[in-house]
Amino acid sequence: MHDICHLDSDWFVNALATFLIIGLVVSYCPQHLRIIQMGSSEGFSPWFLLLGSTSSAAGMLNMIALSWPTIQCCNDVSVGKCLEITAGVTQVVLQWVLFTAILVLYMIYYPARLKYVDIDIPAHGTLPPQHVKTKLLSDDWRLSVNVSWAVTTHLVLITIVTFFLLLTRIQEPDGEVPRQISLWATCLGVSSALLAAIQYAPQLSRTYHSKLVGALSIPMMIIQSPGAFVMSISIALRPGTNWTSWAMYAVSGIMQSALLVMCIAWKFRQRRLKIDDFGYSLDSSSSTPLTDDIDTVVGEVSDPQVGDMSFDSDAEDAREDVPLLAKPRHSARSSRLFGWLRL
Repeated sequence: MHDICHLDSDWFVNALATFLIIGLVVSYCPQHLRIIQMGSSEGFSPWFLLLGSTSSAAGMLNMIALSWPTIQCCNDVSVGKCLEITAGVTQVVLQWVLFTAILVLYMIYYPARLKYVDIDIPAHGTLPPQHVKTKLLSDDWRLSVNVSWAVTTHLVLITIVTFFLLLTRIQEPDGEVPRQISLWATCLGVSSALLAAIQYAPQLSRTYHSKLVGALSIPMMIIQSPGAFVMSISIALRPGTNWTSWAMYAVSGIMQSALLVMCIAWKFRQRRLKIDDFGYSLDSSSSTPLTDDIDTVVGEVSDPQVGDMSFDSDAEDAREDVPLLAKPRHSARSSRLFGWLRL
C-alpha cells in the first residue's frame, strides 16, 4: 500500500482528470437547467433513464472496488494528495450523480396532466366527444415510478454487496486484488458496459425513424462524445483499474458518436425542408408537424375498471419514437416533491 499511496505526481494525468471533472459538470448542467426552466420533463424515455442510471451506478462501484486500497490511502496522506490519487473515483461518482439527477428531475417535473388517463366519450348527434379526466394512472407514469424503484433497489443491492466484500476482504500476500472482489468488479464492469450499449440503442432507433433532432442537444454531444474516450484513457491510467473500469465509457462514446452523426445529418435535412427540430414549418405559424414521421396516436385504456375505451394521448408527446423531448411546453411543477413515490 505504501507504493500506491506515495506515487509520484503525474501532471498530465492530474490535468486530464481536472479537465474531465469540469467537462462533466459543464456538459450535464444545460440538461438539468432545461428541465427546471421548462417546468416539465415531458418526452424522456423511462427506459433510457433506467439503463443509464443502473449502468453508471455499476461503473461507479466497479471503480470503488478496484481502487479501494488507493481510497484507504486518504487516512495516511494529505488532503491534496488524497484528491489527486482518488481523482478517477471522483470522476465516476460525479458521472453517476449527474446522470441520476436527470432521473430525479424527470420524476419531480413529470407533467401532472400525463399522470392520469383521459377518455373521450362519444356524444349524441353532431356534438363533439366529451373529454373526461379519470383517476386511473397512466401506463407511462406507472412505468416511471417502477423505474425509479428499480434504480433505487439496484443501487442498494450492489452497494451492500460491494462494501460487504471490501470490508471483509483478506489481503493477498502478493498485494493483488482478492479473487472474489476481482470477480465482482468484473461483473459490475461488464454489466455497466452492456447496459450503456443497450441504453443508446432505443434512442438511436427513435431518432432514426423520427428523422428529427428534437430536443437532443448537439453541443452537449459534441462535448460528451470525445469526452467519453478521454475519460476511458484517464481511468485506464489510474493504478489498480482494468478494462472493465473504462469499457462502459468507451461503449458510451461510440454509441453517442453515432447519435451525434445522425443528428447532424437530420439537421441538414431539416434546413433543406425548412422545418425546425420538432418538424414544424419555419415559414408559417402552423402547429401541425409537416413531416410524415409524426402522427396522432390513439391509445387504449388497459385498466379493467374502464374496459377497452379509446382516449387521446396528446399526439406525438406520448409516442416512443419521437425525439427525446417534445415541442417545449411549460407546465406547472408538481405540488409535492416526493409525491411520485406513491402509486
